Amino acid sequence: MADGGDGPTARLIDRIDAVPAADWDACAGADNPFVGHAFLKALEDSGSVGADSGWLPRHLVVEGADGRVIGAAPLYLKSHSFGEYVFDHGWADAYERAGGNYYPKLQCAVPFTPVPGPRLLVRPGADAETARRALIGAMAETLRQLGLSSLHVTFPTAADMRALAEAGFLERTGLQFHWRNQGYRTFDDFLAALTSRKRKAVRKERRAVAEAGITLHRLVGDAIRPDHWDAFHRFYLATSHNKWGHPYLTRDFFDRLGDTLADRVLLVMAETDGNLVAGALNLIGADALYGRNWGCEGAFKFLHFETCYYQAIDFAIEHGLGRVEAGAQGPHKVQRGYLPEPTHSAHLIADPRLRDAIGDYLDHERAQVTREIAAFAAETPYRQAD
Repeated sequence: MADGGDGPTARLIDRIDAVPAADWDACAGADNPFVGHAFLKALEDSGSVGADSGWLPRHLVVEGADGRVIGAAPLYLKSHSFGEYVFDHGWADAYERAGGNYYPKLQCAVPFTPVPGPRLLVRPGADAETARRALIGAMAETLRQLGLSSLHVTFPTAADMRALAEAGFLERTGLQFHWRNQGYRTFDDFLAALTSRKRKAVRKERRAVAEAGITLHRLVGDAIRPDHWDAFHRFYLATSHNKWGHPYLTRDFFDRLGDTLADRVLLVMAETDGNLVAGALNLIGADALYGRNWGCEGAFKFLHFETCYYQAIDFAIEHGLGRVEAGAQGPHKVQRGYLPEPTHSAHLIADPRLRDAIGDYLDHERAQVTREIAAFAAETPYRQAD
């Protein structure tokens, strides 16, 4: 796609298997499992990602003059704006009313995964900055060559965001709620850090789940059996349909996840009267637990909070993880110890008229999100120092 002479060369690939896993992962690193070759391959091989889902892989690979892979980016050609968690439907509607074609567009992201992490994947070493610049330039060139409306990089790290902003991308700020481990040795240590009222509320919720006869199981590695995935997929489908969502993840995806990443999966399952009734899927990073999907059959008071939030905190404390990222949305997480954190996305808009309009909108939105973060932070459930 782009030949730098003696410099790096960029090319597009239409499946993750077109690059060896070792080469991709040398750039992706081991901290964040979602950008690893195994996770992206599971999405593709299971049919969760592909033409039928509107996520067509067009991954970007950068090679040095010696042919070694020094950079990569998970890139997709999108025919819609679903499964991204950074909403641009209004932008698409406005552009199409003005006579433009917003779709297809380019998306640099992990499908269906609102987890902040690296998007400009570069092999550590002297070529790292060269590779990062080459990735940004190649994405912009792909946008131009294909004549597309826009390129969106969602949930990049702060370092990636700075590089993208310097290259002319518009910056968007979002909001999530994360739990931070302040050196707690036990869950009770965490509770002791809360105000008395919040501490009592958490204990009440956990006690209600236990008194309802519900047992929680935290499963990792070989402890996760096919029947657990069968049950979890049922829960996932039920909750997706109840919330008018689209269940992208196929049953086969969960088998592949278990086959290749079982040691990085935490599956929390809830059982009552010998039957599994709910579950939460988490992935384990180097210093974080990432909550991804939740599902439930039936109505059980406080079970969502126990399964998704408190079990995750318990696991993080036991394993010395620094934080829990519990996914998108959820101001209700604040009273349960999860505090607001800014997230980022970067947007390259081809049409200058649309770019100017979106730029103005993002200036106002950024100020509003900053106020929201401050307001949520002021509602902290933690005891304040004298």
